[in-house]
Amino acid sequence: MFEEEKQQAYDVAAELCEKAGLRPGQILVVGCSTSEVAGERIGSHSDPALAEAVFAGIYQALQERGVYLAAQCCEHLNRAIVTEEEAAGGQEIVNVVPQPKAGGSFATLAYRYFKKPVVLEEIRADAGLDIGDTLIGMHLKRVAVPLRLEHHAIGRAHITAARTRPKFIGGERAVYDEGRK
Repeated sequence: MFEEEKQQAYDVAAELCEKAGLRPGQILVVGCSTSEVAGERIGSHSDPALAEAVFAGIYQALQERGVYLAAQCCEHLNRAIVTEEEAAGGQEIVNVVPQPKAGGSFATLAYRYFKKPVVLEEIRADAGLDIGDTLIGMHLKRVAVPLRLEHHAIGRAHITAARTRPKFIGGERAVYDEGRK
């Protein structure tokens, strides 16, 4: 069930990792509306089975590359982040367990499948994937740069992708090191 969405999720995550130049140990934040993936209005049709397929595709692509997943909860949990304890970097952990209607199906699945899940109020991720216009920008490092992917959707949900880069400082004489991301 939902094999097509699982494959689409894998393809999008793999392409994003490649185009963003993500390295092992870096973090990808994902916000996912299963309602939008199913073609419904965001927040109206949370589907744990669909979330499991999308999560599985993304998680597999990231595991193959050594990249951490940070799953954004919905607004009912103030867009908190579910991630692995080792990716939390000593940040303050909050005491909540996401549920499909309070946190979202995708974040709930992340909490269930991670080895040592923790929930944080915020994170500064190296790249982001927004599935269904969930607004993940608050969890990206500055400066975010849009990525144009070959894959434009997962199911019926629009996707937006971004990577981050160091800030430019120093005025017109500053030179950007293209080798660093």
